[in-house]
Formats: sequence, structure tokens, C-alpha cells
Amino acid sequence: MTRGMVSRLHVTPSPLRYNPASIQPMHKAALLYNPDSGGSGNKRLKKLESALAVLRDANIEADLIPSESRTRAGELAQQAIAAGCDTILACGGDGTIHNIAQVLANLSVALGVLPMGTANALAHDLGLPRDLAAAAKALLQAIPRRVALGQVNYVDLRGMPGSRYFVIAAGVGVDAHLFYKLLTGTKQRMGMAAYYAKAWHMWFTYPMTRFVASYCDLESPEPNSAELTELLAVRIRNFGGVLRELAPGASLARDDMRLILCHTHRRLSYLAYVTRGILRGGWKVPGIELAHSKKVSCQYRGSNGPAHHEPRIYVEADGELLGTLPLEITIVPNALTLLVPKT
Repeated sequence: MTRGMVSRLHVTPSPLRYNPASIQPMHKAALLYNPDSGGSGNKRLKKLESALAVLRDANIEADLIPSESRTRAGELAQQAIAAGCDTILACGGDGTIHNIAQVLANLSVALGVLPMGTANALAHDLGLPRDLAAAAKALLQAIPRRVALGQVNYVDLRGMPGSRYFVIAAGVGVDAHLFYKLLTGTKQRMGMAAYYAKAWHMWFTYPMTRFVASYCDLESPEPNSAELTELLAVRIRNFGGVLRELAPGASLARDDMRLILCHTHRRLSYLAYVTRGILRGGWKVPGIELAHSKKVSCQYRGSNGPAHHEPRIYVEADGELLGTLPLEITIVPNALTLLVPKT
């Protein structure tokens, strides 16, 4: 399934619900392997086998489970839980983690990460090594922690209601439009340099369509409403790479999300904000503000949807295209058991 298609998993709810007393150290783990992430097949398999050996040497009952696609990882996670696994290790990128999280939400089964994707934002935030054997060793010493998840309710590309959890971030506007136009397979067909060049061109031609957002800032008792060109709801602090703190103040340890609210249509303001993140500056960028919030809703400026001369406004979560407005994003506290390295 590509990012140009709706990312939805139809799974049967598990009877194994979350019980605080049931969080235990890792004993039986399924390593769900994403064949679309990482390097060549043989090299990828050797890395996975090295991580598997680390776990088995520590007397963990572990098996490597390949999947045809990252979206199938959710279905395989459900099968592993039914087989008695207490831990699911996502061997892939943030898209793989996203799909597995849909199954593990509100369960006692823990999620661990073995980074094999392109961005690996969650792995960066957790401080996990890129080397899979080293990451497996870190997970052996990790602490299972309950964290909140974001939840986005939206309209899918068929016009039907949809709902997804997200771990890292959800976006409305510019970034989601890029995910709609640039299919996942583009990176493999064109190469990353050409992919980013096309994304850069599209970003400069995006019409900056405005939409209405309503939200409550936790630092203000009054509800807020604003017309925006972009909104991001961020849950992690460190995205890795040169742009680490995209949303200063965001943290998985908090039961809220850090909103990036872009009121401006000026592309230079967007670039200034990105530059601020790269340089880790503390200056304010006119037209872009931050807020801590537990709930935000977005809709078209017209009550009946987009005007005939305006494009649809898209929604994404964890880099996966979901659908369009209207939407509501909320926080679900205590929703996921995540293996957090001690460091």
C-alpha cells in the first residue's frame, strides 16, 4: 500500500486489554521485518539475524517474521499476540511502527523498535543505535513505559469516517499534500535525491490553502480559533538529523501534543522556522506559533467542504496519508507500552 492510498487496518479487537500489573520484562518477542526498509535484501537479513542472536543469547524466545508490506505488519502483530508474544519489535521505519501501534494501542503487549527505515524519527527520539545488534542490546535493558498516543479522526479518500492512532506526529496542509502527491515507491524508483528535489519543487508550488483550526492552549483558559495554512501535532522531541527539535516542548513523557500553528502563507516564514530548528535557535518566527494542547479540530473555511476553486486539504499521521478534512485530533493517555532505553 502506498502513501497515496488510505492506511487503514481492519483488525478484530483483542480481549487482552491493558492491566498495569501485567507489564513484564521481555520473554517472547516477534521481530516484524519490513522488506521495504533498509539496504539490500541479504545485508538487511544479516542485520536482523544479528539482532535475533542477541535476543536469543539472553534467553528471549524470539522469531523473525517477514511481511509482504509494512501495512501487513499490523495483521502479523495481531497473530503474534495470539501466539503469546509479550513484545512486538518493529523492524522498519516509522510507517511500520505506525501500523503496529494500531494493534498494540490499549494492550499490555510492549512495542520495541529496531530502526531500519529512512527517517527513524522515533528511534532517534528514544536514543536507539542504528546498528541493529546494538539496538537489540539496548532493548534488553529498556524499561517498559506507558505513554500517550495521539488519535486522529478524519474523512478517508473514499469519503468515509476513519480513525487512526499516531506515535510521532500528525499533519494537515502542506506536508500531507506532499505525501498525497509523492507515493512511497517514488523513493525506490527515483532515488532519494530526485525524490527530495521533486518534493522541494512541489512545496514551492503548493497553493497554501487556508483552513480553520479550533484548539485549546493548555496555558490559556480560552478556546482559540485561527485560519492556518499548516498544522502539525507533534509528540516527540528529537526527530534526528539536522532538524532535531521541530517542536520544542514536545515529549512522549507528556499527556498532550505540541501544536505548530502556521498562520502565514509566506514560504520564507516556513524556511525561517526550519532554520530555527536546524540552528536550535529560540527566536520567534512571525506567523508561526506553538501551543500545548490535548484537542484540536480542523475544517474547511466553507461549511460544506472546499470551495470549487480550492484543492482538498489532506491529513497525514506518522508519514502515512490518511485522508482529508474535517478532522479532530485528541490525546489518549496511557495508551501504549513502549520499550524506552535507560539512556
